Amino acid sequence: MNNNTISVVFADSSHAHYAPRICDLIYESALQRGTGIAKRSPEYIAAKMTGGKAVVALDGEKLVGFSYIECWGHGDFVATSGLIVDPEYRHMGLAEQIKRRTFELARRRFPYAKLFSITTSLPVMKLNSRLGYVPVTFSELTDDETFWKGCEGCCNYDILQRNHRRMCLCTGMLYDPKQPRREHSRLAPYRMAFRNWLKKVFSLKKK
Repeated sequence: MNNNTISVVFADSSHAHYAPRICDLIYESALQRGTGIAKRSPEYIAAKMTGGKAVVALDGEKLVGFSYIECWGHGDFVATSGLIVDPEYRHMGLAEQIKRRTFELARRRFPYAKLFSITTSLPVMKLNSRLGYVPVTFSELTDDETFWKGCEGCCNYDILQRNHRRMCLCTGMLYDPKQPRREHSRLAPYRMAFRNWLKKVFSLKKK
C-alpha cells in the first residue's frame, strides 16, 4: 500500500454507508490510546457526510480515514473532530492529509468562523500547530451547550464536570482567521501534552 492509491475527498451521500466502520475505528482508537472520546452514532456520522461536512480517505473502495466539521454558536465557531486513520495505514502522513483537507473544508464553508479542536492526542496537537492553531482555555471556545453536551459520552466527562467546564484532560486549540498567524513552535505540542499529563495525574488523585 502507498499514498498514491489513496484519495482524500470531501464526503457526500455516496459515502454514508461507511458510517458504522467509522464509528468502530473511532472507538477502537480510543481504547488503544486509553483516552476518552465522545461517542458518535452511525446516524450522526452519516448525517455529516450527506450534509457535506466531512472528509473521507479511501484506498479504492476501502475506508481508511475520516474527519468531520461541526458549526456552533450560530456559526461563530467550527469544530474539527473525529480524525481517525485505519491502523494499517498509519505512519504514512495520511492523518495530516485528512486534517489539512478538513481545515480546507471548514475555511471554505465558514470563512469567518473561529476553528477549534479539543484533543488529548499529541499528533493532532502537532498538526493543529502547523496549521496555525494555538492553545487556549476552554473559556475561549464556544459556550454552546449542545457542543459540551456531546462530551457526556466521554469516560472523562466527570473531570470536566468537577472543574465546572474550565478544564479537562483535553487541550483546547483555536484558529482565529482575524488574528495574524503566529510563528509555529515545535515545542508547543509537547508542552501541551505535558500539561495534559499533569492534569491526568491530579484528576486521578481527586477520585
